Amino acid sequence: MTVTYTHKTVLINETIQHLNIKPNGVYVDVTFGGGGHTRAILNADPTVSVIALDWDQEALDLNAPAFEEQYGERFKIFWGSFAHLYKILKKNHIKEVDGILADFGTSQHQIHHKAGLSFQTDTPLDMRMSASHHTTTAADIINNAPLDELVAIFSEYGQEAKSKTIAQAIVEQRKIKRFTTTGQLVALIESIINPRAFKAKRGIHPATQVFQALRIAVNNEFENIQSLLMAASHFLKPGGRLVCISFHSLEDRMVKNFFKDHTDKFLTLTTRPVIASDEEIANNPSSRSAKLRAAEKC
Repeated sequence: MTVTYTHKTVLINETIQHLNIKPNGVYVDVTFGGGGHTRAILNADPTVSVIALDWDQEALDLNAPAFEEQYGERFKIFWGSFAHLYKILKKNHIKEVDGILADFGTSQHQIHHKAGLSFQTDTPLDMRMSASHHTTTAADIINNAPLDELVAIFSEYGQEAKSKTIAQAIVEQRKIKRFTTTGQLVALIESIINPRAFKAKRGIHPATQVFQALRIAVNNEFENIQSLLMAASHFLKPGGRLVCISFHSLEDRMVKNFFKDHTDKFLTLTTRPVIASDEEIANNPSSRSAKLRAAEKC
């Protein structure tokens, strides 16, 4: 069966606007995924080129060949995490670029095809976006982390109100049987929080925030973002743009504070985050939580 990469790219027009595409410019898309943003950049001007990164090998295998065929030398793709942007660009003798784009969202393809990311299907409790970059799985954390560490992960990364209650239940349950699948974890959470009542009140499943927290912890997502932001300041030309799209309030805060704390290097272009239009949200509900921030290298 042929596998297709399903993902709707968010804030495309806003991204192109804030990147301020220039003729003959070189741009880096550090989260290639389905290639929606990369394609928009390449189509914005026939003289620009894009260097794309992704740590999901499947995304590269499924999507990169069509780009290489269509855009030729204007498109280069590298496998790797954006946390290693500095090393990747240095290794490939790239000294400076005109713009860098990062979309921190998880694609629908990854949610449905990566083990453990969806609480709607019973799969191994893995959650690694790239097994080559991380050895610790969500099951490792759930089965081995001390109570206080679980509470911290759920409360800090997931902003889960019942973090302690859920963590205590996990610790007790794993004494009887270790967690190996998403279904086990979902069942435990549903035994604590009534899913129908919770969804009626909050509009989401009660496992949503715990799964989000575990995914962030497993993949070191916040540490990776910090590494990316520091590397971006090194490679951007004066006048070059950094555009970041976040889907989590803590991610957005990290970007906002980085720009605020580095006014010697960046001029913030978005005093408030740019959000999706009503029309885009209607066509792609996942875009409702997207927030774009941009800054220009001084």
